[in-house]
Amino acid sequence: MVFFKKSVSPSLVAEHEQILSLFKRCDVNKDGKLSKDEVKAGFRMLQSRFPGFRTQRAFKAADKNGDGFISEAELDELVDYVLDCYEGSVAL
Repeated sequence: MVFFKKSVSPSLVAEHEQILSLFKRCDVNKDGKLSKDEVKAGFRMLQSRFPGFRTQRAFKAADKNGDGFISEAELDELVDYVLDCYEGSVAL
């Protein structure tokens, strides 16, 4: 069972899970990692005004090993980037 501090809102947890699910669905070739095109497709699904720019920034934030893909282990970093953009009122 996972416990969260009181400061983590249930809606934020739900948003995290929804965005995580969205990007997992973008893995069209089912190789367990996201290419730049797959991440860009995710930003398009989120109706980003700048999907190419958001993809570049997301890779800088989430691709910790620099292999050019977002692995399963790096997905939370990608979701955190998306949520930071949303919470900071940065236009997606």
